[in-house]
Amino acid sequence: MSPPVAPPGWSRWLVPPAALSVHLSIGQAYAWSVFKPSLESALDLSGTQSALPFQLGIVMLGLSAAFGGTLVERNGPRWAMTVALICFSSGFLISALGAATEQYWLIVFGYGFVGGIGLGIGYISPVSTLIKWFPDRPGMATGIAIMGFGGGALIASPWSAQMLESFGSDSSGIALAFLVHGLTYAVFMSLGVLLVRVPRPAKTAADGTPAPLEGVQVSANSAVRTPQFWLLWIVLCMNVTAGIGILEKAAPMITDFFADTSTPVSVSAAAGFVALLSAANMAGRIGWSSTSDLIGRKNIYRVYLGVGALMYALIAWVGDSSKPVFIIAALVILSFYGGGFATIPAYLKDLFGTYQVGAIHGRLLTAWSTAGVLGPLIVNWIADRQEEAGKSGASLYGLSLVIMIGLLVVGFAANELVRPVDARHHVPAQKKKEAADVHE
Repeated sequence: MSPPVAPPGWSRWLVPPAALSVHLSIGQAYAWSVFKPSLESALDLSGTQSALPFQLGIVMLGLSAAFGGTLVERNGPRWAMTVALICFSSGFLISALGAATEQYWLIVFGYGFVGGIGLGIGYISPVSTLIKWFPDRPGMATGIAIMGFGGGALIASPWSAQMLESFGSDSSGIALAFLVHGLTYAVFMSLGVLLVRVPRPAKTAADGTPAPLEGVQVSANSAVRTPQFWLLWIVLCMNVTAGIGILEKAAPMITDFFADTSTPVSVSAAAGFVALLSAANMAGRIGWSSTSDLIGRKNIYRVYLGVGALMYALIAWVGDSSKPVFIIAALVILSFYGGGFATIPAYLKDLFGTYQVGAIHGRLLTAWSTAGVLGPLIVNWIADRQEEAGKSGASLYGLSLVIMIGLLVVGFAANELVRPVDARHHVPAQKKKEAADVHE
């Protein structure tokens, strides 16, 4: 499937909606928790078991993005979006069969393994294309798409809950909900497949063939051998770990912080706090990534990591005495969490060029998989140990908050060490010409 080249006069503003159709769909992953109680009741599962499809999905997201990134670059966005559509929708259909037959392993395989491949390929599918269409505003362009991944759950959560209420929360009701999800997302994602185009490359004046790619260009294989790649890996991992540390345990954390005060937090208020964090996550993806186009990528990560450490310090030292301080600091941290995801493709483009930026981005997303394990592990393990020691309230989280500050400082230092890529890693001129020919 050759990449569809835009005809003359094609508006580049049609490409972000194509990307959004994919990211809003695969962003459903953040709404998996809606299905957990029904699955536990219908199939007699533990909380750990019901979380397995989501956990495997995130692992497969990182692995498929890392190993499939080069294929995405080679075959183009339409191929990648088609693969994402097939895998993500098939994952729901397989899960529907698993729920209908009460074979939980089919749900794990369908949603976690097959659907997870769709998550990873779909996540990176529009990145390179958006950067090529918006060389003047790459942060804004990737932010629009990746905002969809953060906001997908805002649509999927109430929609999924309504379906379970209408169809029932037994195994047949869950199966029907999965079936509707799979078919609906297939239709919605197909809009992106049909709409996406790659830009027509500039022509040389002499022979009319595509001009070689300009500026610094580094291949994916060379990029992973540079210190810049691993410094950015650390930067992303530390920023995501800090954000996920609050996001994963947001409701119990705010409840515990104010349990022993005169203004305890109710269950409904805690749920509202989680919704606010999701909104901050989504807003940060477009707001902060667009800001990076104005102040530069290194400077915006100084904000994410430096100010993020200060926000964690506020929560650690005065958060339990002031509810507004706790909430505002948490919202800022989550906006940085989302912004970090949306800005990293543009940072990679600045350092490595557009030649194989999608493949490089895919490899870097292994930092997300690592952080997805590290962040919850730090917060939950320490909270459990503190509770066993007889502590309660905000003291359950004191040590983990200090650790998060330390991780953000490590990320800040790694960002400061980022320098331009050494010329020995650059793609030779002949390969730049070949790359331009491929994109034609």
